[in-house]
Amino acid sequence: MNITSAFVLFSVIWFMVFFIVLPLRLTTQGDAGDVVPGTPKGAPLNEIVGRKAKITTVIAVILWAIIAGVILSGAITLRDIDFMGRLPPQTQP
Repeated sequence: MNITSAFVLFSVIWFMVFFIVLPLRLTTQGDAGDVVPGTPKGAPLNEIVGRKAKITTVIAVILWAIIAGVILSGAITLRDIDFMGRLPPQTQP
C-alpha cells in the first residue's frame, strides 16, 4: 500500500465514522425549546463539531491501523473476496 492509498483509506474511514458520530448525543433547538428565529427546530443547540471531530479522529486512527494491518499482512487478499470469479487464476511458479 503506498502513501496515497493509505491516505484515501484513512479519509474514507474518517468520514464514515464522522457521519456516525455526528448525530450522537445531539440536542436540537426544538428539544430545548429555544428556537432561534429563522432556523429550523431540528438545528443543533450547541456547536460541538470540534469535539466530535477529535473523537472521530481517535476512532478512525484505530480502525485505520487495524484495516491497514490486515491489508499489509496479506491475511485477506482480493482473491479471497472475489465471489464472481473475475480475477484470472493465480499462477504458481
